Amino acid sequence: MFKSPGYIAFSFLSIDVYWYGIVMSLAILIGIITILIIKNKFYKDISNEKIFDISFILIIVGILFARLYYVILDYKYFINHPFFIPCIWNGGISIHGAILGGIIAFYFYAKKYKLDYLKYADLFSFGLVVGQIIGRWGNFFNSEAFGLPCNLPWKLYIPYNMRPLEFKNYEFFHPAFLYESILNFLILLIMLYILNKKSEDKNGVIFFTYLFLYSIVRIVIETIRLDSVLNISNFHFAHIASLIFVIFSLFGLVYVNLKKN
Repeated sequence: MFKSPGYIAFSFLSIDVYWYGIVMSLAILIGIITILIIKNKFYKDISNEKIFDISFILIIVGILFARLYYVILDYKYFINHPFFIPCIWNGGISIHGAILGGIIAFYFYAKKYKLDYLKYADLFSFGLVVGQIIGRWGNFFNSEAFGLPCNLPWKLYIPYNMRPLEFKNYEFFHPAFLYESILNFLILLIMLYILNKKSEDKNGVIFFTYLFLYSIVRIVIETIRLDSVLNISNFHFAHIASLIFVIFSLFGLVYVNLKKN
């Protein structure tokens, strides 16, 4: 059974340090380390300075877009509680928003400095997926990203005040965050396999493969999640966003192969 120890890890000088912030900081740090490791072996022509410059931009833009995306989807709550908009340490950021922001920001950066967009996208997608593998555990400490009720050995206890109204009488739920973390790890293994097999003139295949596989994973996970931000009829908005990314990534994979030929 999984049971969160609570939101706050410790307090220092009357300042509360949240588990969510610790986990997200580790996710970013290890994600950058992963990028550097991959770069040193497979992308030796890229400088460390360029990695740090791009990472800084993507982190800032990614967090801003991730929060903005979440706030827009849950606008009814934030209209009445505008002072909570910057409180990301309580959770409430969306990976779809982060990906979208990163794609847009790096497009303009790559265009300005005349960089191979797809080559860098391949490299940074490793940091992104590693960050997701670790970052999903932030949902554990915030008692979020859970699924339908269950009584499996790996069931997740959700506090009463965090349960949806129709499930107040249930204590244990599917740990959807854990499923996604494990599946993201499998995606990482597939990406590493492709990295060892792909030729230099097929830049972009790793990034689009990641985007396609993660979007499929998210579509599957969303079928059991109960705490998605916005539902349209019987569909979570994350389903719609993921489907758009699936289509985009398929076009991208076709483009990469046509470009080679």
